[in-house]
Amino acid sequence: MAAAQVTVYSTDYCPYCSRAKSLLRQKSADFVEVNVEDRPDLRSWLRGASGQTTVPQVFVNGRALGGYSDISDLDRKGELDRLLAEAKPAGLPELPR
Repeated sequence: MAAAQVTVYSTDYCPYCSRAKSLLRQKSADFVEVNVEDRPDLRSWLRGASGQTTVPQVFVNGRALGGYSDISDLDRKGELDRLLAEAKPAGLPELPR
């Protein structure tokens, strides 16, 4: 079902990261996981890109959706499936890894 480019920024010790990845797997979403545990450069980029300092941070087609509670809320509202099904726009740049 999922056709969007999905990136999850996470750390190893984060239970909400595990929940976010589990929800995306339930949705059959292919995603790239980027561990930011020892990456202050990516943490800094995330603050600018999402306005958040916590993980996980989930991006769909380059758009910051937020963390687990945010994507879970989108799922409850019936909006997450639509976002995951949106085709990756042509020329969409890769997010930092």
